[in-house]
Amino acid sequence: MTYVEEVMERVKKFNPGEPEFHQAVQEVLDSIAPAVAAHEEEYRKVKLLERLIEPERSISFQVLWVDDNGEVQINRGYRIQFSSSLGPYKGGLRFHPTVNRSIMNFLGFEQTFKNALTGQAIGGAKGGSNFDPKGKSEREIMAFCQSFMTELFKYIGPNEDVPAGDIGVGAREIGYLYGQYKRITNQFEGVLTGKGLLYGGSLGRTEATGYGLVYITEEMLKSKGMTIAGKTVAVSGSGNVATYTVEKAQQMGAKVVTVSDSNGYIYDPDGIKVDVLKEIKEVRRGRISEYVEAVPTATYHPGKSVWEEVTCDIALPCASQNEIKPEHAVGLVERGCYAVCEGANMPTTREATDYLLEKGVWFLPGKASNAGGVAVSALEMSQNSMRKRRSFEDVDAELKEIMKDIWAQVQSAASDYGQPDNYVMGANIAGFRKVVKAMREQGWV
Repeated sequence: MTYVEEVMERVKKFNPGEPEFHQAVQEVLDSIAPAVAAHEEEYRKVKLLERLIEPERSISFQVLWVDDNGEVQINRGYRIQFSSSLGPYKGGLRFHPTVNRSIMNFLGFEQTFKNALTGQAIGGAKGGSNFDPKGKSEREIMAFCQSFMTELFKYIGPNEDVPAGDIGVGAREIGYLYGQYKRITNQFEGVLTGKGLLYGGSLGRTEATGYGLVYITEEMLKSKGMTIAGKTVAVSGSGNVATYTVEKAQQMGAKVVTVSDSNGYIYDPDGIKVDVLKEIKEVRRGRISEYVEAVPTATYHPGKSVWEEVTCDIALPCASQNEIKPEHAVGLVERGCYAVCEGANMPTTREATDYLLEKGVWFLPGKASNAGGVAVSALEMSQNSMRKRRSFEDVDAELKEIMKDIWAQVQSAASDYGQPDNYVMGANIAGFRKVVKAMREQGWV
């Protein structure tokens, strides 16, 4: 049994019932196997891989809050501080009923390598709760956020752990969380990113993940002698990442024909109207089915996935993990899709990923392609430290350069190991090499 195989068995033994975490670790270990093999004796001696797959600290806690009926509600909160080799822990908070330890471990593990690719001095972490903001009143969301932070504040700080938003945690939730942190600690400091502009937020942060996804997709296409202009693009999701992916892709000349939510998807043959999408999701906080009321040429497909039947050149999944399944991958290839770049965290199953790679589809994993959000979060951290705000144009220009650099790293690492078109391997090895170098230089800690 190889070292990689031994460590995978360890993951399954010590983390039973955590399929998402197993999936994320298996993908990374399989990808980095050639890099590990070159230094196997050294890595075995210091138990490198065992360290990488074990969080430095795992915190779970009870969150008690009172709903509008005066009933006490109980949720579970998490913060998984995975790796501080490159800097303070950094990663989002997710509020969604599916949140559990497996998903938190998977996201924290992925975040470690994603953050390494950005070139910023940030480690990897993730957190959240099985609380569902959907259907809750403003007062209930505020009450939950304040209770959540009353426990979380003990474990975070501007030089220790700097959470951000994720699914279910937008500017509203970050504001409530930050207000409670400030009230408890009496400190006005850069302990959260994604804050409002009035109290330390960064211009460009809202757009960063979606814009960054399109920037790196364009870099990949340029390496093939193509551009995104004139291409038909399918996007899943309708939250922050999807909205600004649609906006930037259409600014760069693409036609984006879909968006979705958990109830179904919209198909707009004339291209998604970003102003309508923003009105529904950011102003009214409504459901995507409302889109057809404003755009008569669009159709709504309830209970279906974008990936079941839509024809596109480029697929940009921006919803949630494992949304593109093997049968979807087969359909995408049959309908002529030649590029898939992940805007969400692990939205493609392992089997679907392997099929797409086998069929020659250009596939860019989320740890590279959706790193724009955390990259600009790191820029927000630096702005907070300096008490200085940068212009939108400045932040956007740096984001574009960061995504170009990530693409260069991915290409270089894939080529170094003889698989120039395997960008999963390239992203994983590029991130792995940075984390390992930092660990070695710090005495293998």
